[in-house]
Amino acid sequence: MIRTAVIGYGLSARIFHLPFIQLQPELELVAISSRQPELRQDYPQLQHYQDGLELIARSDADLVVITSPNDSHYPLARRALEAGKHVLVEKPFVVNSTEGEALIELAAQKQRTLAIYHNRRFDGDFLTLQQLLHSGRLGDIRYFESHFDRFRPEPRDRWREQAGAGSGILYDLGPHLIDQALALFGPPDSISARCRELRTGAESTDYFHLLLHYPDKEVVLHSSPFCASPTLRFMLQGTRGSYAKFGLDPQEDALRAGQLPEGPDWGLEPASEYGRFHTADRAEIFATLPGDYRQFYAALVRTLRHGDALAISPQQALLGIRLIELALRSSREGRRLAVA
Repeated sequence: MIRTAVIGYGLSARIFHLPFIQLQPELELVAISSRQPELRQDYPQLQHYQDGLELIARSDADLVVITSPNDSHYPLARRALEAGKHVLVEKPFVVNSTEGEALIELAAQKQRTLAIYHNRRFDGDFLTLQQLLHSGRLGDIRYFESHFDRFRPEPRDRWREQAGAGSGILYDLGPHLIDQALALFGPPDSISARCRELRTGAESTDYFHLLLHYPDKEVVLHSSPFCASPTLRFMLQGTRGSYAKFGLDPQEDALRAGQLPEGPDWGLEPASEYGRFHTADRAEIFATLPGDYRQFYAALVRTLRHGDALAISPQQALLGIRLIELALRSSREGRRLAVA
């Protein structure tokens, strides 16, 4: 068994990690760190710690899962690797690329796995997008648009929206969109961006519009807090046709509603939400493949047990952080920047 500990007991831990850890037979949940009083009621059988550093120092866990605020990812991951533990870090990997480089080097020195949780590689609509690309039905891709819009016209009092390193929507939702674009098309040649605080009273970026420039295509990554209508998720346009998808993968809503990620129907999207494939003379509904976040942890177990390659390497996650840094700089300077 792989003894597993979780740092943090917020939404990320409760919705995106703990249900999947408990369903993996090779993982044994042994400890959680949090000051939230309900933790002891929810998990009375576990080792409880007040903070992440105490958990790392005293727990016998083999794998530490870090779900704490973004600016704590680097110091906690560093301490866990120094203690000889494997590490899984919630996205964003780190808040700057220097920290990411240091963690990758440390993990190599300690011969420990360093993984980053990009679960939306296993969204059903993204898996469908990959299938379409591989099928060649769209021809050569010339344009891709990816949205993660919400209707949240007023700022909320939470750390993700306060001023500080790693806060704001570009560090929250941006890593998902950037990682998916990199998985589809690889690194761009250059980037240009607008990153703004559009809401009254906003303390951190709440809107972004990124343009990733490739020799043969353009990629748009977008998030707005003022979208009250049905939201475009993907638009993929090629020389033979196009594909449009509205709405989000259903897994997050199911998890928030208390459903467990079990059974053959997990991750299935209703037919009313399917995307559409268009050519010049016809249109067809294109069924969405089932999403399955369970596959992330299953792949991580194979890495820890058998040395399989990670589903998402830390180098890939680091490139995503570099693109966030370049996007913020592009927005400040008002110019297009090369991606080295």
